[in-house]
Amino acid sequence: MPRRYGPKAQEKVKKAVHEYKRGRLKSGRSGKRVKNRKQAIAIGLSEARRAGAKVPRQGRR
Repeated sequence: MPRRYGPKAQEKVKKAVHEYKRGRLKSGRSGKRVKNRKQAIAIGLSEARRAGAKVPRQGRR
């Protein structure tokens, strides 16, 4: 099976989680500190999508 996420996406998520662990990651519009690990991963994937990395499409809510 082919990989689901590309290396660029992996790097963005790694950076976002790293910032989250040190308490420096803020959410987009509100600018509040991120307090949830899953939220940090979601932010990393979102940044990767904007950068054009290989990331699957977001699920429909």
